[in-house]
Amino acid sequence: MSARETNQASTDERLEAPIGMLLQAGVLTAAAVVLLSGAWYLVRFGGAHPDYYAFRSEPAQFRSVSGILRGLASWDCRAYIQFGVLLLIATPVARVAFAAAAFLAVRDRTYFAVSLIVLVVLLYSLSGV
Repeated sequence: MSARETNQASTDERLEAPIGMLLQAGVLTAAAVVLLSGAWYLVRFGGAHPDYYAFRSEPAQFRSVSGILRGLASWDCRAYIQFGVLLLIATPVARVAFAAAAFLAVRDRTYFAVSLIVLVVLLYSLSGV
């Protein structure tokens, strides 16, 4: 095994633990937010009788990040549920951004470039353009 391969294996091992912790923290945080917000929603609206005749999607205010943030400020439980979903979506994006920064720190230009391309594609796909 060459010195470059040994260095690469060492770098990969050092990155695995923080990336794993980032993914665990993101998923657990998102799950906790959705669970607590869902319970809050049931306490508040659980007695309402649903009308299954016509489908009604989520209100327009909860279909954008800015609307969700406004809902958080007004303590709307539906906004908190949507925020938990946003956290869940942001977790793998944060993982790719962390990997790109780590590869840049160890001066691995190839993996940095690949990570950056993946990050740009992810952000573009989430932008709704």
